[in-house]
Amino acid sequence: MKLSRWIKIITLIYALLGIGIFYLQDKFLFHPEPLLKTDNYNFGLPHKEINIPFDQESNLNIIQFLADSSKGNKGVILYFHGNRKNISWYAKYVPSLTAKGYQVWMIDYPGFGKSTGPLTEERLYEYADQLFRLAKSNYSGDSIILYGKSMGTGIAAQVAATHHAKLLLLETPYYSIHSLFSYYLPFYPIGRMIHYELPTYKYLPEVLMPVIIFQGTDDGVVPYRNAKKLIPLLKPKDRFITIEGGTHNDLTTYPEYRMVMDSVLGGNSQ
Repeated sequence: MKLSRWIKIITLIYALLGIGIFYLQDKFLFHPEPLLKTDNYNFGLPHKEINIPFDQESNLNIIQFLADSSKGNKGVILYFHGNRKNISWYAKYVPSLTAKGYQVWMIDYPGFGKSTGPLTEERLYEYADQLFRLAKSNYSGDSIILYGKSMGTGIAAQVAATHHAKLLLLETPYYSIHSLFSYYLPFYPIGRMIHYELPTYKYLPEVLMPVIIFQGTDDGVVPYRNAKKLIPLLKPKDRFITIEGGTHNDLTTYPEYRMVMDSVLGGNSQ
């Protein structure tokens, strides 16, 4: 009787946890901080704000951080940020890029910052595509660099697979969202539960431009071994940069990261 009772309790807990994961998956995956249209950004950086009505109910908010004028205008970096707050949270990474003579354009995803609309995987790709098309109207493909950080790596990879650009940079990428959930929840049928896939592994083989990946060995969000699964999908001249001791949000502080970025963007690190 005791064994039977414990089996029932464990089964109940398993079922309740699974139901919670299914219905609360957006809460686990996204941590947005919305803003009002009238809110002002306090970046302390030269920038322009653009709002594009995507449809009657959706707005795409774009911030264009301007390049250091003393370095000219080498091109534009389309930066797809992670799953936290909004563009304001990621603006701290911009100066090291604009200092090298590149503009940096960021979008906020639906529900993040001033962007609105349904938060679906399809809409993430649509907003990213809109950003690329806007960049293409101002720059040639050889002057456009795609940069994905954390959650944004899957989005950047999808753009790279469908458009021509100069370079794809991925910081702390995942194999797919399904594989990431499976790492933390190995006893659940994640493929049938999680409706976001963001399959970086599907897009990388279709990317023709050079690819550089940065991953830390002590990443507590995207485990190193999850990101490392992308290595077999890279082209011979692509690079997977392992940063010993690097965690999820500090790779930009390491000499290895700065040296590579200096080599591909030019200029000295700040």
